[in-house]
Amino acid sequence: MSVFASLVEHLADLLQPLFGASAAAAAIVLFTALVRLLVHPLSRAAARGQKARTRLQPRIAELRREHARNPEKLQRAVLELHAEEKVSPLSGCLPSLCQVPAFFLLYHLFSSSTIGGRANELLSHQLLAAPLGGRWADALGDGGPVAGAGLVYVALFAFVAGVAVFSYRLTKRTMAEQPMLSAGAGRGGGAGDGEQVPGLGAITKVMPFMSFFTLVTVAVVPLAAALYVVTSTTWSAVERAVLYR
Repeated sequence: MSVFASLVEHLADLLQPLFGASAAAAAIVLFTALVRLLVHPLSRAAARGQKARTRLQPRIAELRREHARNPEKLQRAVLELHAEEKVSPLSGCLPSLCQVPAFFLLYHLFSSSTIGGRANELLSHQLLAAPLGGRWADALGDGGPVAGAGLVYVALFAFVAGVAVFSYRLTKRTMAEQPMLSAGAGRGGGAGDGEQVPGLGAITKVMPFMSFFTLVTVAVVPLAAALYVVTSTTWSAVERAVLYR
């Protein structure tokens, strides 16, 4: 943890001439961008996998007709097809899963009063008037939603809402172009319409709304972790628009 704290502090020192008192916040944004660059190859692989699944649609349609009265056999056949073509139906989850450690590092770093036996100096840093170790509830109790730190959260919520709407439309469009996903999510598992991949239907039902959950995250985690989530979510939206065009 102390090594990670030193990394954030060094980045903040480098950015201080440009961002002044908000240098640590800028360092978190830069750190997030670096993490996303490292994860980008997985995102590209996920995009290739989704395009490969699109190419498999005619063969999947044949399997559904062939096993119309046997949903369990249909599931096995589709899974075997994915294995044969080396396509993972859940490969799109990997980029998000790989970011979890970085998020929790930031969360823990800005939730701890001490690091390595000394006071956590990062907690003294701010984004404008909002402490990076504070939460929305703290801002509400310190002047309300339209004063000081509260205004920082109002701006963050507005920005996240805009990104969420963009991501929602993008995801709905992508799913509309993926018959396998829409079929798995929207059909009730009748004899001829069994869910091809176990659990995929539940995932795809909530997938378009995932970006809106960011609003809840921003409201309850320390501001530093919220900045990571906001930056990563924005990156994901732009990345998906490019890779899935």
